[in-house]
Amino acid sequence: MLKNIQEWTLLLTIFGIVSLFGNWIGYDVMPATAIPGIIILILICLAGLIIQKLMPGNIPSVAYIAIIGIIVSMPWMPGSDLVVQYTSDVNLLALATPILAYAGIAIGRSWTDFAKLGWKTIVVASFVLLGTFIGSAIIAEIVLRFQGII
Repeated sequence: MLKNIQEWTLLLTIFGIVSLFGNWIGYDVMPATAIPGIIILILICLAGLIIQKLMPGNIPSVAYIAIIGIIVSMPWMPGSDLVVQYTSDVNLLALATPILAYAGIAIGRSWTDFAKLGWKTIVVASFVLLGTFIGSAIIAEIVLRFQGII
């Protein structure tokens, strides 16, 4: 269990550092301002991961993380004002970017396994990815034109 905690802490710290840079570059929030919020988010994630390992059953850790996050930010919870204040300095997309990059790397490592499924799977997956990209671009174009942004 201690080894898992060390690995989770290292991984969450790396995500936190990358998120700090993303927050700084993308949203002009200085890292020193966002560090308390990142630390709070890392601690919430770490607590959720630990609880998931300790609790019986097969409930995903993301459920425990969400519950802890909700509880510590509730107005009746002592210190919730600080939690909300500090975490509001961290933008969601700055957090999502390293997580999605990690997911992409994890998928990229298994391309050989993916290729073993056959050429038809690769063709279908390519069309799905292309369709998703084009569909997203069309929706974005319509919404931005509707709002008069472009």
